[in-house]
Amino acid sequence: MKQKLRMGMIGGGIGAFIGGVHRIAAALDGEIELVCGAFSSDPEKSAASGADLGLPADRVYGSFEEMVDIENKRAPEQRMQFVSIVTPNHMHAAPAKLALQNGFHVICDKPLAFNLDEALELEKAVQQTGLLFALTHNYTGYPMVKQARQMIRHGELGEIRKIVVEYPQGWLSTNLESTGQKQAAWRTDPQRSGIAGAMGDIGTHAENLAEYITGLKITELCADISTFVPGRLLDDDGNVLLRFENGAKGILHASQISAGEENNLNIRVYGEKGGLEWHQMEPNTLLVKWLDKPSQVYRTGVGTLYPEAQACTRIPAGHPEGYLEAFATIYRNFARCIRARQEDRPPDPLDLDFPTVSDGLRGMQFIERVIASGNSTEKWLSI
Repeated sequence: MKQKLRMGMIGGGIGAFIGGVHRIAAALDGEIELVCGAFSSDPEKSAASGADLGLPADRVYGSFEEMVDIENKRAPEQRMQFVSIVTPNHMHAAPAKLALQNGFHVICDKPLAFNLDEALELEKAVQQTGLLFALTHNYTGYPMVKQARQMIRHGELGEIRKIVVEYPQGWLSTNLESTGQKQAAWRTDPQRSGIAGAMGDIGTHAENLAEYITGLKITELCADISTFVPGRLLDDDGNVLLRFENGAKGILHASQISAGEENNLNIRVYGEKGGLEWHQMEPNTLLVKWLDKPSQVYRTGVGTLYPEAQACTRIPAGHPEGYLEAFATIYRNFARCIRARQEDRPPDPLDLDFPTVSDGLRGMQFIERVIASGNSTEKWLSI
């Protein structure tokens, strides 16, 4: 009977939203168990969170430095094998770098870091240690996103010409941060979020999805960035024109003041022969439109799909697979690659499909150039 991989968590204590999502995702496929954590910078809150999760008191720590130090001294068959970092942006780089330097693989929430300099340092640390690093751009984990990616890779749409990606939300249409709402407070705080608000929080998801599905890198952008809510310190809406490496053009729209919108991430990609369309709020469906034949509707788990899409399909067709499963796909693939290393064998190529530190660096470059373009009269900037 194979043993589960042992995970430590940094952040994600009582009251945190994303920590619970990561724990569910990590546990979903039976590959991983949570064995320890530093769940808050407040030692008392960390201890209470650990107790709430049923962890023994000696595996709950008051700081990430203490956790890495003590876990590193434990016997190999007991210590954590990788770290999951689910803190606000400004607390990504330091624990990730320390974990890597002490021999622990890392999986981290996005964006990669607080700023581009930290992102470059993390990329260097991953290269120097040779350890695995995954970034939870979870929308890449949906079966129909992977189907779309493979259709484009295999040339079914022909040369890609146009990419339109949107991520409208409405939850920050008012000054929610002034009420003490935790998620709103840190995401709109430059000291914790970084130089970007909406464009860093959700714009990077749109950027990553566009590059992941098409396989094309953004080379230049022209951004119009706005802050509509009075008193808010970071952007809450943005519109970006994109140029891709093959000459394709694109539009990226990200907004957190689109009143009435929930989580409406969607993408449309057009090639010479046809186009495709995917909506996160209807994730089991991929619509493909052809220039010279009837449109097709692809569904998760139905018909002949590419192996990359089938590998992420867990339940029978017609049963919704969504946000948690997409997150879990990243954790599962990451865990299987760690296990392959432990067993000194090459990983299954399907398991290598998860966002890495390089994808995180692309996201930080995107954030920096979008904000620079939004603040500049010289609008077109290269990445």
